[in-house]
Amino acid sequence: MKKIVLLVIGIFLMGCQSNQEEARQPIAQVEVEDTLAPITENIMAHSVLYEANIRQYSNEGTFNAFAEDLPVLKKMGVKIIWLMPINPISTKKSKGPLGSYYAVSDYTKVNPEFGTLEDFQALVKKAHALGMYVILDWVPGHTGWDHHWIKENSDFYLKNRRSEIIDPIDFRTGKSFGWTDVADLNYNSMEMREAMRQAMIYWVKEANIDGYRIDQAYAVPQEFYDNTFAALNEIKPLFLLAETDIYHPGGLGLVSKFDATYDWPGHQLSKEIAQGKRSAYDYSRHIDRMLKSYGTENKLVNFISNHDENSWSGTVKESYGDADQIFTALNYTTPGIPLIYSGQEYDLNKRLHFFEKDSFPKVKGKTMELLQQLGALKNNHKALSSGGKGGSYRKLQTSNAKQIYAFERGKDGDTLVVIANLSKDYAQFTMPLDGMYDRYQDYRPKRLSSSYQYDLKPWEFWILIQ
Repeated sequence: MKKIVLLVIGIFLMGCQSNQEEARQPIAQVEVEDTLAPITENIMAHSVLYEANIRQYSNEGTFNAFAEDLPVLKKMGVKIIWLMPINPISTKKSKGPLGSYYAVSDYTKVNPEFGTLEDFQALVKKAHALGMYVILDWVPGHTGWDHHWIKENSDFYLKNRRSEIIDPIDFRTGKSFGWTDVADLNYNSMEMREAMRQAMIYWVKEANIDGYRIDQAYAVPQEFYDNTFAALNEIKPLFLLAETDIYHPGGLGLVSKFDATYDWPGHQLSKEIAQGKRSAYDYSRHIDRMLKSYGTENKLVNFISNHDENSWSGTVKESYGDADQIFTALNYTTPGIPLIYSGQEYDLNKRLHFFEKDSFPKVKGKTMELLQQLGALKNNHKALSSGGKGGSYRKLQTSNAKQIYAFERGKDGDTLVVIANLSKDYAQFTMPLDGMYDRYQDYRPKRLSSSYQYDLKPWEFWILIQ
């Protein structure tokens, strides 16, 4: 019989979990054999992505301290861990006491602030032993000012008319972005391209990483990716995530080279809806537009926070208020890959410092419980798979398109329906859906009927299973 899952969650149902922490085993004492098979399209299709800010994740700010919590990530359904840049940070023209992760001083070394190469290799092995993959944040567009290339190969960099190396220029204005702590690389230099390619190959061979998140992917010529990705994939299949979208120059061609890109427009729209400036109707149109523009092969990364958003634009609560959980749920159930940013699982309600040491308390609450539930759904339901062979998506009509967003996902008899009130007001609506269901959290029965009029509380969504 056809299996139907109707997702309908209310934020009021999310209770707090115990604050008791998982038993911890220092990574230095754990010896594991790295036998995890390379990542596949099917694994990507059911993945939850976690962005790890190593410096701020713990009081220690080290690989070893982060590795202690890998079992916690596994319980949230995390399949891919994205580490912000792990390379040494330039001190020349540095911003803040510790500088930016994105001002790299050596592409083939580890930031001693985080630990040693051996510590990093042990982190990757432990993640693999738990069935999770690790990708590195890669910065191919610029380096820090004390990178050895500046003295050894100045032609690797763009220069002004006075033959002085320059920081990155915004092509739209012809003026500096203001990123004065980095020097812009020159992709007309074939020697520089090869050096960059070999540095990326190094980490796959040396640490057995599983892919890259490419910073400012739109700023690098597409030909570089063609040759580099071919060389990388000769070693093993990788997951390749680009910080770009179709709205950058050559966007569609660039997007096609990667497994996943970002839904920046959807993120901005969700904040505007949370702030009462847009409606459920706008969100529904956005999803239709993204599916039409991107197709199904590229997997969009859906998020309510990341390192840039948290540090510069605001916390989840600042941006979303009471709408944070409903948009978290939509990020898991609409087509794409959901992203969790460090601390989000612990209801992080502070802007983490970017250029200096910071941390956050690890107190498990309603968000941790929600992420564990949604992670299990994403990992295990074929209907929620993404990519070319992922679950189908069909918008459902209701009598209240301004407030209510409803859709159906399905694959191989696994059908999932999501209904959400994307407003701060109570919403009434009808929709053509009949049957007996069990509520997902407690399996209490609930009857649905096309003859019923439903009432949803502000920012409420339900989960029911038949």
